[in-house]
Formats: sequence, C-alpha cells, structure tokens
Amino acid sequence: MAFLTVAILIWLLAVGAWFLVSKYFKSSDADKIKQRLTGIGKVKTKSKDSKSGEQSIIHTVQGGNKFAQLVVEKYQLGPKMQLLLEQAGLRWSPARLVHLSIMAFGMGFVFGWVVLPIPMALDLLIGLAIAPAPFVYVFYQRKGRLKKFEAIFPETLEFISRSMRAGHAFSVSLEMIYREFAEPVSGEFRRTFEEHNLGLPIEVALQSLAKRVPSLDVHFFVSAVLLQKRTGGNLAEILDKLAYVIRERFKLRGRIRAVSAHGRMTATSLSCIPIAVAVLMFYTNPEYVKFFFTDDVGHIMLGVGIGLQVIGYLVMKKIVNIEV
Repeated sequence: MAFLTVAILIWLLAVGAWFLVSKYFKSSDADKIKQRLTGIGKVKTKSKDSKSGEQSIIHTVQGGNKFAQLVVEKYQLGPKMQLLLEQAGLRWSPARLVHLSIMAFGMGFVFGWVVLPIPMALDLLIGLAIAPAPFVYVFYQRKGRLKKFEAIFPETLEFISRSMRAGHAFSVSLEMIYREFAEPVSGEFRRTFEEHNLGLPIEVALQSLAKRVPSLDVHFFVSAVLLQKRTGGNLAEILDKLAYVIRERFKLRGRIRAVSAHGRMTATSLSCIPIAVAVLMFYTNPEYVKFFFTDDVGHIMLGVGIGLQVIGYLVMKKIVNIEV
C-alpha cells in the first residue's frame, strides 16, 4: 500500500511539473507573438544609472517570472546567459532559464518533503541538487551543437576555398554556405554575412562569430583571415591547409579517445558502485540505511562520502581528459 501511495505521488508530481512547464512555454510564446503583431509591449519607467547617468528603458518579460527577471537584472547575468543560450542554439531569454531553475528547485524540495522521510535540511539539498538541471541541459545542447559545428567546419573551409578560386568574393562565399550546409554552420555564417552586409566591418563580424562559437578551429580561421587581410597572400591556400590541420587533429583526438576509453569506463564504474550499493541496501536493510538520514553523525558521513565521491570522479575524469 505504501509503495502504491509513493508511486501515485510521483506520478502526480510529474504530471504537475509537465503541466506547469508546458503552460509557461505556451504563454510566453503567445505573448511574444502578440507583441510582434501589435507592436505594443509593457515597459517600465525610465531609471537613472547612478554611475553613468544615462536613461534606459527596461522591457519586462511578458508571461514570465518577474522575480527571475529581477535576479537577472540585479546580478547582471543577462549578457553572459544570453551568450550561453546563443551558443546552445536555444531561443530562450535569461529570465526563462532562471525561472526554470527555480521551478526545478521547488520540484526537488517538494519531492524530498512529500516522498522521502528525511529532514527539511536534506530536502533543501535535494532541491539545490536539482536546481541546476536547466543549466545542465543548456550546456549539453551547447556541447552537442559545438561538436556538430566542428565536424562540418573542415568541409566549410574547403567550400570557401573552392568558391574563392572560382572567382567569388570572400563575403559572397559566406552567404553561399547558408544554402549548401546544414545547421549550425549555415546559421552562424548566415548571421556573419548579414552583419557584414548591414555595414559591420568584416573583422568585427568574424570576431563575433568566434565569440558565438568558442572553438579553437574557429579562432584559427578568424586569425588566418584577419592576418591575410592585413598582410596579403593566397587565402584559398591558407584555408585548404587549415582544413587539413583540423582533420588531422580530429584523427589524433579519436586515437586518444580510443586509448583512454578504458580509463573513462573505470571512472564511471567506480562512481556508480556506491550508488548501486546504497540502492540495494535501501531495499534489503532499510533500517541500516536510515542511519544516514536520521542521525546527525549519519548526515556528516553522508555529506563527506558524497563529497569525496564527486572529488574522486572529477580527478579521474581530469586524468583521462587529454586536450589536443
């Protein structure tokens, strides 16, 4: 009976969380569409900056969380978080990301308070552990998008080289990438071309590209183009050689990953063994496990154990993570 009650509570929490998240996204998107169609948006009154003395109009986020927007404005997280979201390819606002993190914290706290028989301090720890979940998702999307970009980038450089040999200008070659390649390469180079086409110098547009795509290969590309523009030379030949170097780096990186695969598997296995043992002990001898949740000494032992486990995993990951 107790197991059935717990299962029903978990199901209700999952359904409630899904309903809140879906309602938030729908309301936010609907408000954006309405604002674009009508051209009317909510604005706050002008506020004077005590340092610069300039007047600014701060637009509120319609359909979002005002508290999240206040947090973003107070700690000046907007530019950094917006850059992170652009690198991940997500059309979110910084306030939405903070709002989702607050919702994840509430869900974790409610789950620990309703389902698990643990003190409220541990409920807060569970909430704090789940709160970074939206940021983890953004970093995961950013990492996957960057890998996809790096996989297509050598072919992109060769395409620019062939296009320039055929007589096209460098800026025209950037525009042609949008029609010949898939995302995320096409979108990033299309944005670079549009920025240059609207009057931004090509140097600034390429530096913005390197900022949006934090890849060493892109930095090499931008440095090569800017250096050729100042000193002269055959840019098509430079891009061909750069594409060759990038491909060789990919081959070397693949060999290193194959050699270090055993170390990564060992790190994962050693990190998962304590979790598996804790789950088995919870079902076979729950009275023994409750010591870690009900006794003060158990709380200290649990915290120290988790901390040492995390430190050990990070150390093993650092050992097998070889940069090329």
